[in-house]
Amino acid sequence: MINPLQQFQRGQFCSLWVFLVLILGISTSCSNEIEGEVFQEDQAYNLEIPTYFPALAFDTGKNPVTANGVALGKKLFYEGKLSRNNTISCGFCHIQEYAFTHHGHPVSHGIDDKLGMRNAPAIQNMAWLKNYTWDGVSHNLDERSLVPITTDFEMDSSIPDVISKLSADANYKKMFKSAFGDETINGERILKALSQFMVTMVSADSKYDQVKKGKASFTNEESQGKTLFQNKCASCHSGELFTDESYRNTGMYYNSQYDDRGRYRVTLDWNDDMKFRVPSLRNAEVTAPYMHDGRFYSLEAVLNFYTDHVENQPNLDPILKQNGHIGIAMTSLEKQYIIAFLKTLTDQNFIKNKKFAE
Repeated sequence: MINPLQQFQRGQFCSLWVFLVLILGISTSCSNEIEGEVFQEDQAYNLEIPTYFPALAFDTGKNPVTANGVALGKKLFYEGKLSRNNTISCGFCHIQEYAFTHHGHPVSHGIDDKLGMRNAPAIQNMAWLKNYTWDGVSHNLDERSLVPITTDFEMDSSIPDVISKLSADANYKKMFKSAFGDETINGERILKALSQFMVTMVSADSKYDQVKKGKASFTNEESQGKTLFQNKCASCHSGELFTDESYRNTGMYYNSQYDDRGRYRVTLDWNDDMKFRVPSLRNAEVTAPYMHDGRFYSLEAVLNFYTDHVENQPNLDPILKQNGHIGIAMTSLEKQYIIAFLKTLTDQNFIKNKKFAE
């Protein structure tokens, strides 16, 4: 027969056991979140692929996207050690709540508060893009991050320096082993991990997407805006990515402050003078300022430019000089409708998603 003291002791033991089980369960659950935590066993990352998007451009055969690789890439994305003085990370210029742009700054601000020469582009739907810069110099996402890390007015570091810093951190050794099989930290792995994280930044849950899936409806203003957009804008901002990824001269004046002639810097062909890559318009509502040098601070200003201020340059895109007219003809009301449609491309679930947050 068990006396009262034994019953009490057994009760305490059972309560303690239940408590430990709960704690272990919570810990296991937390370790499975892809938020910088390391999985004990790596597994493929379930990349969201909308059925109506184009084919993937990112080569998952050369760089398989895994849970541990994404976790490592996320940590590196927000890591100041990638810069010379440990102050600038990728996330410094690519801020999530603004679709990973450098909100409010015409051009990027880098190390020692140095100014860059271009507006930081949004990071979204990178797995479907074939080019990643305003002038098209970069075609491989696995190599793209090397430029900001080593450019003197961005991070001003070097891969050997970054490797040295990360190698001194036991946690990074553990994360590299979990992602790549051993503790070796090298430039290729750093860049591939960053790519894996960026590939997961999928924006496909805006009102536009909900309408496409039959889960929402446009207002009358948005619907008229969509029709106008298709007639006046979709020649360049086409498809589900809202960019044809071409390079075009849209009649913007040359900005001597930054001495940037766009595609010409890559090809050295004057036919490419002032041609810049057509950006995606997804999340355009939150990515101001606009254009390669951030010269316009509102969507209204962008549309006003296309109606009133396009320069008739020698290689101006033919689309902008039709029927003897320079620019795009739009009334004030039509501009309002187009902006109403553009705002349906804002994906709040993307810009607030905790799995991308620092």
